[in-house]
Amino acid sequence: MKNKMSDCTRRGFLRLGLGLAAGAPLALSSGCGSDRQQQNPPPPPPRSDAKVAIVSCTAYDSQAVQDALGQAFALLGGIGGLVNGKAVTVKVNLTSDGTYRDQFGRPAGESYITHGATATALATLLLAAGAQKVRFVDSTPFRLPLDQVLAMAGWDVPTLLGLGNVEVENTRNLGSGSQYARLNVSGGGYLFSYFELNHCYQDTDVFFSLAKLKQHLTAGITLSMKNVFGSTPNALYGQDAGSEDAVLWRGPLHGNGTADWTGIQPPGAKTSTPPVDAGSRIPRIVADINAARPVHIGIIDGITSMSGGEGPWAPNAAPTSPGILIAGLNAVSTDAVGVAVMGYADPRAVRGTPPFAGCDNHLLLAEQNGIGLADLSQIEVRGLTIQQALYPYPQAVLRPMHVMSGMHCLRANIG
Repeated sequence: MKNKMSDCTRRGFLRLGLGLAAGAPLALSSGCGSDRQQQNPPPPPPRSDAKVAIVSCTAYDSQAVQDALGQAFALLGGIGGLVNGKAVTVKVNLTSDGTYRDQFGRPAGESYITHGATATALATLLLAAGAQKVRFVDSTPFRLPLDQVLAMAGWDVPTLLGLGNVEVENTRNLGSGSQYARLNVSGGGYLFSYFELNHCYQDTDVFFSLAKLKQHLTAGITLSMKNVFGSTPNALYGQDAGSEDAVLWRGPLHGNGTADWTGIQPPGAKTSTPPVDAGSRIPRIVADINAARPVHIGIIDGITSMSGGEGPWAPNAAPTSPGILIAGLNAVSTDAVGVAVMGYADPRAVRGTPPFAGCDNHLLLAEQNGIGLADLSQIEVRGLTIQQALYPYPQAVLRPMHVMSGMHCLRANIG
């Protein structure tokens, strides 16, 4: 089924502002009240899951990726104890504006979406470690089963499904479930007290996030935590929410520059008047959904990726080839290492400092809510050091801009 673009406000109406942020970090946060980010946040207490592995991997050869992921898991102490006899769900990144086109002369999986080779390698390792079932999921903007979406995205679906007990599900709506699962936000949440998600996010023992090493036009960066934002079903949180056929982008969550949910009150929202600013709104939702659906292992694919944003729509998009894979036992710590590898000195930086020049820092918000550690001094990095893996991304300021008319809203699942 071919998706068409519809006339409505583009999901964040984002642009890439040029230049470096200057001056002292700002502790700005529109309408955030007591959860305003602090300029100098105190160090958090230590955590036993603050362990992250970095390994070299330079090509999407299935065996090479499998070997690299296996090395990363071994550095973390192995995954057998976590997955043996368990159902494992893997959230992938299938962000789209209605098509999966080549970018920079590369297939989409080599720049802005999860590559099929990483999924096949991961499933192979999980099954070998004793996983009872492996399920790959994402809420994609297509009225198609996920196997057909994956084929569009260039995955070798027959090989993946032929590995054993492997399933895939498009979680944009109920899918194969009979009702939505309510997942409560631990700690009460910033903007949400719970989320209603497809059953796959609850009917699992272990949850992985398989992301790309990318910048993001609204959130600064999109790694294993921001990837979970895409778990929210279009049918409940999208621009056309209220229908099981919904496929449009999550306009109510981004906000379109309004102090409400753009006419749709999403399930679990704590207030009818969230922050106007998407740079305040999205980071809090990312922190909330990671508190509701914690990630057991985060994986960041930096074999090849992109800078300048999260997809081909980013005006300053450019190819990157870091040649690494990052895996960690806690999504906040995993992403903190990813941020450092991208060349940013402080993963706990407050708003006003790249990569969080135009937004609040969802890593810091999550850390302050007790989800994990973003403090590099307390994270044990195994394998390659951050300095050895360092691949500086352009330090341009990423700034969202809301435009209220005259543009197209893409059917995008932005991750």
